[in-house]
Amino acid sequence: MQMTLSAFDMARQAAVAAQTEIDFFALAFGAGFVVALVLLVLIFLSVTSWGIIIYKFRQIKRAEQETAEFLRIFWESRRLDQIYDSCERLKLSPIAQMFKAGYTELSKVRKRGSGNNADSAFAELGELESIERSLNRAASSETTILEKLVPFLATTASAAPFIGLFGTVWGIMESFHDIGQVGNATLATVAPGISEALIATATGLAAAIPAVIGYNYFLQKIRVLGSEMGNFSSDFLNIVRRHFF
Repeated sequence: MQMTLSAFDMARQAAVAAQTEIDFFALAFGAGFVVALVLLVLIFLSVTSWGIIIYKFRQIKRAEQETAEFLRIFWESRRLDQIYDSCERLKLSPIAQMFKAGYTELSKVRKRGSGNNADSAFAELGELESIERSLNRAASSETTILEKLVPFLATTASAAPFIGLFGTVWGIMESFHDIGQVGNATLATVAPGISEALIATATGLAAAIPAVIGYNYFLQKIRVLGSEMGNFSSDFLNIVRRHFF
């Protein structure tokens, strides 16, 4: 009999707990105007951040795959024109686009010739510098493409907690103002307003945590691709110097 009553009491307590669970949607819709506006801003930042994370993950993943494929073609092929043709289908590879720019500049340089014999050494040096500049421009352009939209994640990661904290502080101010108007400071009157205010901080953290993780992840991936672009630039210039000058 005692076991039956104990089980009944446990079931009743579970039912009461289920009824008193936090309803985040009710808290959000029940907040004041300023807190609701803060929540809308944070939701916008969160949704936009997730969209950027998904987009940049797919973009950088394809850039890594196409870069690996291009490097395989580059080191296996013996003709630069064949390598150039492969760049047309590897548009997301930053190294492929660097090679395309360098090869185009090399073709222009070879058409112009090296000048007279007396100044051939200086002419060749200038031509190599021209090719190097084209590689650097392409690398800078590709880095800009890879970094596009990533700063938004950093902005969300740094600003969202403070925006949420602002909403919380404002909501608590409103709660204490209402308490002062009523003149009753019991827990039953204080808790609902404060819980509505704290939802802004929770939303701010929910927006900031994925953003900072995504930002650090993409920054590391872009840094690796940048290092590979620098290594390829040196290798390509050495090949050009050895075979064409």
